[in-house]
Amino acid sequence: MGAKNKSVFFCKECGYESPKWLGQCPGCKSWDCFVEEPVAPKTSAKTGTAVRGQKSEPVVLSKIDMHEDARTKTDIEEFDRVLGGGIVKASLVLVGGDPGIGKSTLLLQVCRVLAAKDLKVLYISGEESLRQIKMRADRLGGFSKDMHLLAETSLDSIEETITEMKPDVVVIDSIQTMFREDISSSPGSVSQVRETTGALLRIGKSLGITIFIVGHVTKEGVVAGPRVLEHMVDTVLYFEGDNSSSYRILRAVKNRFGSTNEVGVFEMRSEGLVEVRNPSEYMLQGHPVGEPGSVIAASVEGTRPILLEVQALVCKTAFNMPRRTANGADTNRVNLLLAVLEKRLGLSLGFCDAYINVAGGMRVGEPAIDLAIVMAILSSFKSRPLPENSIVFGEVGLTGEVRGVSQAEARVNEAINLGYETCILPAVNARSIKTDRIKLIGIGHVSELGKLF
Repeated sequence: MGAKNKSVFFCKECGYESPKWLGQCPGCKSWDCFVEEPVAPKTSAKTGTAVRGQKSEPVVLSKIDMHEDARTKTDIEEFDRVLGGGIVKASLVLVGGDPGIGKSTLLLQVCRVLAAKDLKVLYISGEESLRQIKMRADRLGGFSKDMHLLAETSLDSIEETITEMKPDVVVIDSIQTMFREDISSSPGSVSQVRETTGALLRIGKSLGITIFIVGHVTKEGVVAGPRVLEHMVDTVLYFEGDNSSSYRILRAVKNRFGSTNEVGVFEMRSEGLVEVRNPSEYMLQGHPVGEPGSVIAASVEGTRPILLEVQALVCKTAFNMPRRTANGADTNRVNLLLAVLEKRLGLSLGFCDAYINVAGGMRVGEPAIDLAIVMAILSSFKSRPLPENSIVFGEVGLTGEVRGVSQAEARVNEAINLGYETCILPAVNARSIKTDRIKLIGIGHVSELGKLF
């Protein structure tokens, strides 16, 4: 009797495998996320000629030689910053983002720099023809040295090409278009994405090849496919920004070779993505002066201080329940701060709509912008602007206390460099900073903010 075709159920969110359909995933607790797919043949776990016959030997830790050229600079400082200082050899990097955000453009610019450094680069596209890639390359300014292009979606053919060519860097655009012929499910399915990524991982590690993978994102903003995809790769980069705006923010959410808090800021132009070397100045372009509800906040992304504009609009509501909207900040955090103002300052915000916006498209998660949000709400509620040329940072607790934040001196120095004259900060940080180049106003409790308006 012939072997019966078996199938299993996979969770689309985390890749959890089950022999039967489940309503809720036991791994990530998501509902209605299981899809049925055929079982991949056991032979598919082996990658073929790239690894077959090779055996790894244990190495003593002290005998591992760390060369200075372990990282390759791309000469795109913002990109190198996010990677942790450059490209690590034999690493697997996943680049995700919305369609049209600039993923392929950035990687093509990286390939141009690497090709100019006499590295052998192979760009594999499953979505565009070779002519389309050539048109984009010409728009970016052309290449001083050639790189290799391949329009292919079959992973078996790609493996054979990589094994024969042995390039230094490979770009896969995108992982959702690649498929293995011995897996019956369609490209982009859980089985295909997991198996193709695993095969590329083994090829890159065994042959010492750096591989960049482009991944599509879902409507929730995460890379499409199983969540195990992010666990398999070394680095996960996300492109953020609005397609209608020119700014782009590259953020590392996972990095085995560097910090996960670094961000790179780019501007999309006709000639491609251009670095923004001074994000603070770029983010504050066109901000209103002397307007109620506008406050300049000092945030820190990784090791870099960035000044941002926090806007608030507080107005009388026309509904039974007031609206609370936050763009670029945590909505729950904003509701918490509104409750603190009502309780500690006696403000009647229960009859007002409150809209919070972090201008420039940045998404800030650190609590150091709490004080800026509070002051923006107060400024809009009282229709009184904050003193000119002033910045704000600090964390606000439930009792109304203003807590100190890390890297306060770096935030103050960034404000000095951009010409600000006043800094409103937690009292505990103000006592530890010694400078006469800017006026420091220490705040210990939100009740002290009334003297500033």
